[in-house]
Amino acid sequence: MGAVAGLASAALAANGIAVKRGADTTLYGSCVPSLVAVNASAQAIDFLQVDVVMALRGGQERTVELRSRYRDGIARPIAPGASATLSQQLDLSVPLGAACSAIASRRVVRTICDAGGRDCAAAVTVQP
Repeated sequence: MGAVAGLASAALAANGIAVKRGADTTLYGSCVPSLVAVNASAQAIDFLQVDVVMALRGGQERTVELRSRYRDGIARPIAPGASATLSQQLDLSVPLGAACSAIASRRVVRTICDAGGRDCAAAVTVQP
């Protein structure tokens, strides 16, 4: 269930789903990034996941999955005109293991967008 992912301005997502960088927090010495999704489409989004590769200053890379909710959890659709925070579910994934200041760059490698059991009709643009 993939949807278009790429770097674009929010203006290009006027009728789609615009995802931008959210607040980074630190938990037990490890950076926990987030993204904020704004649904400007006419379709409710059941699940949204953006996988971001974090390049660290020491040359290592780590992939972080940022989700709107648990995939098989309680439904929390992102209604048209609403926004939602995409966060890392630390009980299902490995923490980044580095401070936020150690992140040199971020790039999107995958986007999953589900609406009613189907791929989202709206385009997803991401600025990590």
